[in-house]
Amino acid sequence: MKRILLMVSAFSMIACQNNNPQKANEEKTTETVSIDKSDILSADILTSEEQAKLTPEEVLERLKKGNKDFTEDNLTVRNTTERVRKASLGQYPKAVVLSCLDSRVPVEDVFHSGIGNLFVARVAGNIVNDDILGSLEYACKVSGTKVVLVLGHEYCGAIKSAISNVKLGNITTLLDKIQPAVKMAGSKFEGEKTASNEAFVEEVCDANVMVSIEQIRKRSPILKEMEQKGEILIVGAVYNMKTGKVEFFNEL
Repeated sequence: MKRILLMVSAFSMIACQNNNPQKANEEKTTETVSIDKSDILSADILTSEEQAKLTPEEVLERLKKGNKDFTEDNLTVRNTTERVRKASLGQYPKAVVLSCLDSRVPVEDVFHSGIGNLFVARVAGNIVNDDILGSLEYACKVSGTKVVLVLGHEYCGAIKSAISNVKLGNITTLLDKIQPAVKMAGSKFEGEKTASNEAFVEEVCDANVMVSIEQIRKRSPILKEMEQKGEILIVGAVYNMKTGKVEFFNEL
């Protein structure tokens, strides 16, 4: 089997034995790591024809498979330079993900995807506004994306701030869009309804994903019609911070 070699250089400083602590000798060591050529993903960027043949259900399964690879560390080395060149000619992503701003949720990595595979719209609390809707419509109606995924996550700071009714500059307006989820979760939750109660925060997180999906369908006739025709799927999921698993709503 063909293999490539990655050369990893390491430097160690060895103190001199001549009573002069200012001097040191630099010893360079090289470690060779071999990787099967079959483990390098040279190109999985979709063409227009390949994207058109995919069904929304197939795309959803690909997302689930990618996340499974991520959680099991079954990852593939990507030829980034080659992908940059190929993606420059056009983009035909299979899905668009509406994710929170949180730095602990690296969306492309979570789905084992690289350059040219996903549209990602990020905003604190994965809320919906006019600009987000326009971006989702562009991804689906113009660029042919087959799945809209609203992705929430555990321990979301925006969710906690909304529960605590934080008021601060433009953050106030953003958090107002999460309040319907706080009310929805609070109407059926038995227990302490505070940001310090992890169980309640999770309930609001789930409700917030559903509110965003509802807003997408309500405020975007384009996406609603595409969903009704079976051209796209609009789904929700929550990222588990402890395991890295994306738990889709039909699996919760």
